[in-house]
This record gives sequence, structure tokens and C-alpha cells, in this order.
Amino acid sequence: MDFKYRWKNGAPPSRDEAARTRHLLDESQFENEQDRSLAEEMARKHLNVPLTTQDEDRSVLPQAAPPDQK
Repeated sequence: MDFKYRWKNGAPPSRDEAARTRHLLDESQFENEQDRSLAEEMARKHLNVPLTTQDEDRSVLPQAAPPDQK
């Protein structure tokens, strides 16, 4: 199956590499960030790896109160 966008390193990454890497596609082929994010989602679906989420950079653990507050 062929994919219509250029991969970042010239070839599709392995599933492990795709799961760790934030951007899979060559950024020079997109005019804006919205087009790029849609294409990245399609690439992840094509490779059958988990999609990125908007809150993936946030910690899942609760933040402790500063030491001076009790």
C-alpha cells in the first residue's frame, strides 16, 4: 500500500520508532500546521501506531502543593 506523503527520513519508520517520534513526515511538504497534523494522524493510522493527543506533554501525576502551603 502506497502512502501519498513523504516520510521524514525517506522511508517509513518502524512501529517502535514511530511510537517514540513526534513527527513522522517531512515538514517541507506542508503549508500550515493544521495540514501537517492531519497528515501525521493519517501516517500513524497507516502504520497502526497510537495517535498523539493534545495533552500528551502534561504529566498524569498530580502536582504537589508548594512546601509553604499546608
